[in-house]
Amino acid sequence: MRRRALLAALLSLTACAGVPEHAVRQQTADSLARQAGWQPVSLGTRTFNLAAWASPSRGALLTVYIEGDGLAWITAQSPSDDPTPLDPVGLRMAVAQPTGAVAYLARPCQYSGLSDARCQQGYWTGERFSEPVITASNDAIDQLKQRVGARRVLLVGYSGGGAVATLLAQRRHDVVALVTVAGNVDPVGWTHLHRVTPLAGSLDPMAARERLTHLPQWHFVGSRDSNMPASLAQGFVQGQPAARVVVVDGFEHHCCWARDWPKLVAPVLRAVGKISDEAYPPLPGQASLPEM
Repeated sequence: MRRRALLAALLSLTACAGVPEHAVRQQTADSLARQAGWQPVSLGTRTFNLAAWASPSRGALLTVYIEGDGLAWITAQSPSDDPTPLDPVGLRMAVAQPTGAVAYLARPCQYSGLSDARCQQGYWTGERFSEPVITASNDAIDQLKQRVGARRVLLVGYSGGGAVATLLAQRRHDVVALVTVAGNVDPVGWTHLHRVTPLAGSLDPMAARERLTHLPQWHFVGSRDSNMPASLAQGFVQGQPAARVVVVDGFEHHCCWARDWPKLVAPVLRAVGKISDEAYPPLPGQASLPEM
């Protein structure tokens, strides 16, 4: 919370200097991507125009990082007018991945300046995991795959992006593994835990989790994360032999995933690299979960 307050204060000062707040957030993402040698990508889909950034690498396997909910709410009662994240943790993690073809996918209406007429507050509040949102992300991944010549995808979702990644993994047949980081894999349980309004209009990853029974999964959670406690992820993986929850001592919801991500993701990349096209058929099949 202190980090968000500091970022909000900096944005406020910048706005007072005459720079629109959404432009500051856009510049933050552009700067992070540019320093890594990445290029911006605009993706038109059936439901939204999505912002993305991509590494220059090509390959048969594409890792796609999906951003969190961003600045969805100003207060517990007041939705934001712009869900673009103050601090794009998902992007910081993406550019920290040491190898492979990698892309970062923003959520609907993030980095858009709200120029898309389809951007309504519901799509970053109660309908943040709705069918139009998942359709847009699904279409965008198809385009990103074509861009780099990939046949398979590794999905990584941060916070609310974990729900999006999980819902995508439940419907796609090209996903080699699913990774969530402080991920909201149980939105119903999450709203009950925090006693907030249910996400009416959103899809529930828990409702079809049996589709992932044999898909290798890593669900990273911080031991000090009171927003997405480990109990939510542990409930999600019950009955899934290829899934595991990785509790990282001392980590919170934001800290310190991007800083330590190269070390945390390395075992996942090694394990996924061993899953060849021959060993992973078009429909989910048996896949052992390697040790970390």
